[in-house]
Amino acid sequence: MLSFQFAQGEETSAAGAVNEALRWTDKVWNKIADPDMWLNIMFSSIRIIIIFIITRIVIKVVYRIIDRSMERKQEGKIRVNPRRFVTVGELLKNATSITCNFIMILLLLSEINIQVGPLLASAGVLGLAIGFGAQGLVKDVITGFFIILEDQFAVGDVIQTGTYKGTVEVIGLRTTKLVSWQGEVHIIPNGAIASVTNYSMSNSLAVVDIPMKADLSLDESVHLVKKSLVGIEERDLNIVKVPDVLGIQSMSTSEYVVRIVAECMPNSRASVERQIQGDVKKTLEYHEMSHQAALEQAAALEKDEGDGTGGA
Repeated sequence: MLSFQFAQGEETSAAGAVNEALRWTDKVWNKIADPDMWLNIMFSSIRIIIIFIITRIVIKVVYRIIDRSMERKQEGKIRVNPRRFVTVGELLKNATSITCNFIMILLLLSEINIQVGPLLASAGVLGLAIGFGAQGLVKDVITGFFIILEDQFAVGDVIQTGTYKGTVEVIGLRTTKLVSWQGEVHIIPNGAIASVTNYSMSNSLAVVDIPMKADLSLDESVHLVKKSLVGIEERDLNIVKVPDVLGIQSMSTSEYVVRIVAECMPNSRASVERQIQGDVKKTLEYHEMSHQAALEQAAALEKDEGDGTGGA
């Protein structure tokens, strides 16, 4: 009797499981065969495609506006470094792409019945926490953006900020990399750049002081210096115009100093000063050798005349 009841219970359980499976299969089939569901899926798919296409169109239009704006600004400036406008344009394009894609993702999530409200609230809380924890990073990024936007300096410029001086190798949104003339690489957070001296924005002024012996007259010294500077703008293309000889800068009992100034291209002052000093040195050496040769020749002539007189 017990075995019969046990078998009957197993049959009942098996029948119940089969019925449950059949009901679940019917539900799935009803879902699949539901025309309203497929219509909703079709319309949602169409809306998703439309949202994607509109987002791409908006991004392309904004990109075109940014490119035209950068071209107008570039044509309107006297001194232009194209890298600046390319960098600013790329930053604006990246910001546009991120914003439009973020909005597109929110719209797509709403189309598949995902609540975006809690996501936005979570993103706001997360952004607030990141903002408090990364104030230095935010300051660096904002400062880097305005460095590029305001045309403060560009890659290849020679600048000095604080105690660091060198050639700008990389400008990033967070850091700026300088390479000194000795090869040292300085990586400076943009937020730490409080003031900048840019040596590449305008022409430089080379100043050279030439010491002269007191036995040379001022007119003779100025003549020799001017003679040495003839054609120097052709020998050194960094010199904008012929250097000016200002005259005596200082003097003592044994010598006086003649000052020369020359306008030159940006960041070329040191090389121009070396060129001027080299040319003046060569002229003074030639003058000294000529003077010494003339003295020796005069002494030899005087000796020959003395010998001839004594022989007579």
